[in-house]
This record gives sequence, C-alpha cells and structure tokens, in this order.
Amino acid sequence: MTNISRRGFLGSTAGAAAFSVAGIRPGAAQQFPERGLLIIVPYAAGGGSDVSARLLARDLEPILGKSVTVENRAGGGGWIGWGSLAASKPDGYTIGYINAPSLFAGYLDKSQGGARKENLESFTPLINHVVDPNMWSVRPDSKFKTVKDVIDEAKRRPGTITLNGGGYGTDDHIAALGIGANNGTSFSMVHFRGTPDGKTQVLGGNIEVYACNVSEAAEDVKSGLVRPLGVMSTERSKFIPNAPTFREQGFNEVWSVSRGIAAPANLPKDIETALIAALEKTIASPGHRSKAEALALDPQIIKGEAYRQFLKDNELATKKLMNW
Repeated sequence: MTNISRRGFLGSTAGAAAFSVAGIRPGAAQQFPERGLLIIVPYAAGGGSDVSARLLARDLEPILGKSVTVENRAGGGGWIGWGSLAASKPDGYTIGYINAPSLFAGYLDKSQGGARKENLESFTPLINHVVDPNMWSVRPDSKFKTVKDVIDEAKRRPGTITLNGGGYGTDDHIAALGIGANNGTSFSMVHFRGTPDGKTQVLGGNIEVYACNVSEAAEDVKSGLVRPLGVMSTERSKFIPNAPTFREQGFNEVWSVSRGIAAPANLPKDIETALIAALEKTIASPGHRSKAEALALDPQIIKGEAYRQFLKDNELATKKLMNW
C-alpha cells in the first residue's frame, strides 16, 4: 500500500520446446523454459495476493507452454516467502509475488528486528501486475457508519480501536499508521497470517474494523456480508461504486498495494527479457484483463527498469513516512 502516485513477444504454444524474442542473443533464453515455473506467494491462500498470483499463473501457462505452480509461504510479514525467493537459484524457474510497500519493513525498520540481510537489491524486479486500493469495512451491525465515526472514536480512545493486519509493515498496517498520524491518534492492529483470517475475526466480532484491499472485500460488500466505510483512492472504485472514498468524507488518505513479479538478483539478462515479455503479453491480453476485473483487480503494467525505479521511489517515500 502506498500513497505515492504511480509514474511513470513471446509467442508459444502449449508443449512447444522453445520460443524466441526478437533481439535476444542466441543462448539460454532460446531454450527457456525447459520445465515448469514456480511462483512463490508470501501470504496465505485466499487473500488478494494469492488470488492475483493464481490468476496470473493460469494465464501465463499457455504463453510459456509449461506449467506454472503457485506455492504459499506465509509468515513474517511476507518475509518467509521473500527470503526464500531471494535465496533461490537465479535461473528464471523460481519467481515470486512482491508487494510494495509491505516488502520494505523487513529490512528498513530496525526497531522491529528488521535487520535482514536481504533488501530490494536482492531481487530482479520484472513487472507490476495490479494496483489494489486499501479500504475499511465493518460488520453490518457495527456502530461505525462512516470513516469519521472510527477516527473520532480513536481520538477518544487512542490505541484501542482494533483493525486486522497481515504483519508488521504490510500495506494495511502502514495505512493505519499513516491515518492515525495524520489525525492525531492511533489504532490497535491485530496481525494474522493473511486477510481471510482477519475477516473471520471481524465477522466474529473480535475485531472492530476490517482493513483490506478492494479486491478482497468487493464480493463481500456486494453480498452484504460487510459494510464499506471508505476506499483509500482518489476516486470511487469501479468495482464497488457505492462505497465512498476517504476523501469524500474529508480525509485525504490515498493508499494502495502494488503487486508484481520478481526473480532473485543476478538473473541473466536474456532470461529476464524473456520473462518480462511473457508476463507482459499475459497481463496485457484482453482475456486476462477481463478475468482480473471480474475479481475486482486492476492490472497496471510497469516493467523492467521502470518497475525497479517505481519500487525504489516507493521505498524512499515509505522510509520517510515511517521515519525508518
């Protein structure tokens, strides 16, 4: 999640032994991939990252002509999965879903033991997949009717209003920290391994406010399972148009998570180029976009060096915001 504004073929048939890209030198990439790929997702099954990654994997398979398997490695605010991705062999066969700004807390925030040896330079950023705004919802019978109700109550009782989180420094957590700081109060974040566990606790009445992304709540809003308080975007989401933004309610809070694909550092350039081309073709296809939007996901391609710079800009802004 971030309140930073965004900046800035491989053709293949199933079973094909190889594909080629204009401009790639003869070598490894001409035979890539010779076997299936693994996508590491650093969060539990059923959350926004997992749903996004599995959709991408299904549509990437026919482009590569090989299987693409998704594996959830949850925990540590995402760093169980990211740590294993960084330690993987840089051959293009193990790639992973990376989330900004959630990625940064593990190595920037020393107060939380964030002295990991890995950092952004431990990865080869390939391409951004989706941008997913943050939002707050509540149970239909909640006393909170608006964002102002929550913030006013938090001002009366700082540090006591409970919200779910997916780990220290994840997008929902940073949004809550930022909103609290901007309004002279704070919240109590209760962290779980993934958003589905947090939602269960909200519906059970153990957590007061459901903090999540639009893609994770859109169907629940439509079915009436939860009631939206506000979306943290500049304008209303096309996926839940009846949900007001925070800005409409007088709070200039714009936060989102970007989810993309990276490989370990030191990935050979020709393999990097081949992967980016295959991923871009997949994400840009009308079929993939249609399926993504059906899941309340908004594909936004930022690739290669532009994606690396996008992540660096997010890292710097998060560091300043959090005073890390």
